[in-house]
Amino acid sequence: MSVYKIIELVGSSPTSWEDAAKLAVETASQSLKDLRVAEVKELDLKIEDGKVTAYRAKVSVSFKYEK
Repeated sequence: MSVYKIIELVGSSPTSWEDAAKLAVETASQSLKDLRVAEVKELDLKIEDGKVTAYRAKVSVSFKYEK
């Protein structure tokens, strides 16, 4: 039997939503063990002076809970 914790992360990239989501997961994997599933929940854009300056992805990530 296992228990998993789910957290939300927001990644940001100047190039794409895919890069933003990937950055969120890869950064989390540096300090969290046993990441299992990531689900993209929301996508949005940062706009400055009428131009897109960043792609942002909100990601839910699950990892195995250890006591």
